[in-house]
Amino acid sequence: MSTEEKIYSGKTKDIHRLPNGHLLIVFKDDVTGENGVVDPGANTVMGQIQGKGRMSLGLTRYFFQRLQDEGIPTHLVSVDLDRNAMEVKEAVLPGKGRGGLEFVCRRKAYGSFLKRYGAHIKMELQDLDYLVEITLKDDERGDPLINDDALVTLGFLTRPQLDNAKDLTRRIARIVENDLRERGLDLIDMKVEFGLIDGAVALIDEISADAMRVMDDAGKMLSHEEMYRSLLSS
Repeated sequence: MSTEEKIYSGKTKDIHRLPNGHLLIVFKDDVTGENGVVDPGANTVMGQIQGKGRMSLGLTRYFFQRLQDEGIPTHLVSVDLDRNAMEVKEAVLPGKGRGGLEFVCRRKAYGSFLKRYGAHIKMELQDLDYLVEITLKDDERGDPLINDDALVTLGFLTRPQLDNAKDLTRRIARIVENDLRERGLDLIDMKVEFGLIDGAVALIDEISADAMRVMDDAGKMLSHEEMYRSLLSS
């Protein structure tokens, strides 16, 4: 893995290009949040948690392998826990020259959804039945929502690709939710990203505590460490 070329530095991950044409995603200890509260839905880095990168990678490996076993296509090739890194196939992001999309599956009314539609919601944590929202990855504009027709008209995805990505989002959420439920935990919401590999839609990026909100039976949101221990420390 020598002669790597760093091509991107993000809030919680760096990306390098490898000589074999694959990418190396390196997980960092940085966390996002606002007003001193860690929040995976925030766009601002608020500090670091020692070991968080390794925990995020461990969870991503667990979920990606779990999803692959269920027939969900991903870009994962291999994982190197010593480097907090995973090798992946390069995928084409939806929308040429853009930062891609995030597909948010909402099980319960919480966070930004509650802020936007609070007047129309009976109560916090109201069931949302796997509602899928799609946002542009654009920190400067606060990751704005985009609707299906706009995505197709602007050429981000074809209608069949979009329908497939939304179906995969719900399938992924159900699998993750079932794993959490077996441990007495509730999935509140989660976000996933997709790219095109050889023209087919595939799960990319990560699935970790950075990509979801999880609540225990006492109503407490789990931290990165608590989620890691719940799923991987037995």
